[in-house]
Amino acid sequence: MGLTDQDSSSLSKSNGSPEKVGIRLRYQGRVQGVGFRPTVWRLAKELKLTGSVFNDRSGAVVEIWGIPSQLQEFQSLLPSALPTIAQIISLNSEALTSSPPAEFQIVESSLHGSAFQVLPDLANCTACLEEVTQPTFDRYRYPLTNCTHCGPRYSIIEALPYDRANTSMRSFPLCEVCLAEFTNPNDRRFHAQPIACHRCGPQTHLERLDDQHFDREELSKLDEIDAAEQGRSTALPTI
Repeated sequence: MGLTDQDSSSLSKSNGSPEKVGIRLRYQGRVQGVGFRPTVWRLAKELKLTGSVFNDRSGAVVEIWGIPSQLQEFQSLLPSALPTIAQIISLNSEALTSSPPAEFQIVESSLHGSAFQVLPDLANCTACLEEVTQPTFDRYRYPLTNCTHCGPRYSIIEALPYDRANTSMRSFPLCEVCLAEFTNPNDRRFHAQPIACHRCGPQTHLERLDDQHFDREELSKLDEIDAAEQGRSTALPTI
């Protein structure tokens, strides 16, 4: 799918150099909540393409401009560049006739389309587990730590497309640290919708069934495990 040989040969300038053309690519499958948009953004930047990527109710849409060979390369490289949890089930393309924009952006989602596939909650990735268990990290012991590769999806989604505003996380504005991660293309939390930390995310607490005081500061990780095994703590609330 994409550009044909006839499209490529007919779209050239009078000086013989390739002319930029645009195509709209509609992806369906496991493409929301898996780091799809950040991956598209990075690949488009690497190939010096312009345009945008956004979610709609059916999946993800890429509107992209470049010379035909670059567009073919983009479509060829994207599947292997995506995180392993992503899965493209179908792809439809159509030509764009508007002028190319100056840069590539992740833009606001569209309400076009109908619900297609919602991702289940994902177990914590290795990187997030390290942050939770190592005292040197800012999210040490924060149980709701997540990134674009893991964390809640299905359990927090209230509507599609999958954006923070359409989840139960909309009630938790990002702190400066989380916002910096969310907007940093080089961070694994770039556009991670459930992103949270001790400062701005949902809070959890432990309670003793005998109503005695629980001193969290004095608990070691082993103490918490022992307490849970001996039935002295209750379940932690979810988002």
